[in-house]
Amino acid sequence: MSLEQSIKEIAMAARQAARKMAVCATVKKNQVLETIAEKLISNKSKIQSENEKDLAYGREKGLSNAMIDRLTLSDKVIDSMVQGLKEVAQLTDPVGTSQNAYVRPNGLQVARVRIPLGVIGIIYESRPNVTIDAAALCLKAGNSIILRGGSEAYHSNMVLTEVIHETLEEFGLPGEAVQYIPTRDREAVKIMLAQEENIDLIIPRGGESLIRFVVQNSTIPVLKHYKGVCHVYVDEGADLSMSENICFNSKVQRPGVCNAMETMLVHASIAKTFLPAMSRHFFDFNVELRGCPKTCEIVTEAKPASDNDWGAEFLDLILAVKIVENIDEAIAHIEQYSSNHTDAIVTSDYIRARKFVSEVDSSVVLVNASTRFNDGGQLGLGAEIGISTSKLHAFGPMGAEELTGTKFIVMGEGQIRE
Repeated sequence: MSLEQSIKEIAMAARQAARKMAVCATVKKNQVLETIAEKLISNKSKIQSENEKDLAYGREKGLSNAMIDRLTLSDKVIDSMVQGLKEVAQLTDPVGTSQNAYVRPNGLQVARVRIPLGVIGIIYESRPNVTIDAAALCLKAGNSIILRGGSEAYHSNMVLTEVIHETLEEFGLPGEAVQYIPTRDREAVKIMLAQEENIDLIIPRGGESLIRFVVQNSTIPVLKHYKGVCHVYVDEGADLSMSENICFNSKVQRPGVCNAMETMLVHASIAKTFLPAMSRHFFDFNVELRGCPKTCEIVTEAKPASDNDWGAEFLDLILAVKIVENIDEAIAHIEQYSSNHTDAIVTSDYIRARKFVSEVDSSVVLVNASTRFNDGGQLGLGAEIGISTSKLHAFGPMGAEELTGTKFIVMGEGQIRE
């Protein structure tokens, strides 16, 4: 069988499975998720043995230490996957929930009811824990899922999919509700992106180049975010100790992720007080600062920022720093350079806080909190299938509810339209 035919059959089987998952009872879906969690623990040795094959492959291919870290299924990572499954099982099932029920003047009873999207395709890189997170959320929302991970995580993704497949069949559900495309051939991605008859939505997770490739080649709607150019604005009169903690956490805790701060904006009235201490803290942890001319006057160790630095997603211990005259200049800068991912203000002024959250058009806008909280688990979604920076059909971290749509249910008693 050709690769094209194989993938077409996977997509057709997923469509058939989606019809059964759409009417699966909540209690059974939760039991499946809890059992998968148990099986991850009981199969830990086997899973980590398969993961070792991928780690060896990755080292042979010269993957960076950061990539190897993302690829590794350590005890801690597996425990996190288990916890995520349990949390998703505890979430309210969005399927079948009714909203905006009302009665029309002619007596028609109208309601909008949440329904599964159908078949979701996930294309992702490196992190095999995405296999579990994505499958858990899709199953909770009554969808089928087709997974295509990076070649470096092939063995890990295959064994995790086997655990899910086995569990579904134990509960009398179609194993085809969760499938992994079993090849490292890159051509498989292009073929997958052409299955618009059977796949309803594509969600890419990875670097900007992967996402742009998917968008350019897909005949299926794509939910995307290209990059995370995230800002923290330290306002006039902000608590400086709080500001330092938030900025440090936003940049340094995990600099290689999409919700890490890439540009710090500082009000001119506090810059001479705030920046020297803040910069020393950053320098202690090997953060390279690239500043505007005013910043470089205050922090002489900072390098002059180029025009390209303001829109850069460094994903590293590099930070752009700009001094602004007021909140309007900060918002204007964010509007010009933000990727609509995550932006934060540190302030003690309620009116300016409200202005910031009203005017900054990002998927998550924070007041007096780290950008690192733009995460499905941190925001109570149990896990996330991705973070959308486009407003159709979701904006921000996507949990189970964001993997459903709505349909109208209309109940009548013989009404006809005049």
